[in-house]
Amino acid sequence: MSRVHTELVSDDAAAIDDCWNRIGIHGDRSCPLLADHIHCRNCSVYSAAATRLLDRYSLAQEQRVSVHSDALAADVQTRSTVVFRLGEEWLGLPTRCLVEVSPVQAIHSLPHQRSRALLGVANVRGALVACLSFVELLGLDPSVAPVGDARTLPRMLIVSADGGPVVVPVDEVDGIHAIEARLLDTASASAQNSNARFTRGVVQWKNRSLRLLDEDQLLSAVNRSLT
Repeated sequence: MSRVHTELVSDDAAAIDDCWNRIGIHGDRSCPLLADHIHCRNCSVYSAAATRLLDRYSLAQEQRVSVHSDALAADVQTRSTVVFRLGEEWLGLPTRCLVEVSPVQAIHSLPHQRSRALLGVANVRGALVACLSFVELLGLDPSVAPVGDARTLPRMLIVSADGGPVVVPVDEVDGIHAIEARLLDTASASAQNSNARFTRGVVQWKNRSLRLLDEDQLLSAVNRSLT
């Protein structure tokens, strides 16, 4: 388990009584409320825990400290990029933003959503994690049907934000690739000509048009959606 995810679970365990893992649907099912609610996600205790999780993101955003180090600068030079697809569009995000790629999990909506991009929460190894729509944040057309065949499996990206990891559903993950610095420099230079939201530029890569995302702008939008 990654360090970021371990900290997330540790923080939640200290602040939230995860009764759904002990006596609820993921535990021994001895909770007397299950008879009425059928599933923990229908219970006010679960909703309150999800709200507390989002409050923690807000607190972390208020306490945000910008840190610049030589190690981070060196990491930028690796040009390691996770390449994924939303609908018909291929996108790239610096790998340092990525905690892990996981199978699709059920997304549970909240009674009072804080933004259009906030889809709800997902249960990742027993921890509640906020789930966001990059389709909404990037201003993509939600009506565009995903491309691919029966072998194409949707995935979830767990991305590191200021308040902790967030889950992002995607239609396909190609993998992690080392993109040539020459291409990235070209994309950066062309970004001023692009009107696409949170975009550094677009490059031709493996016979695809790959839209490279600006991590600072995108993660700032993620934080705003959670606070």
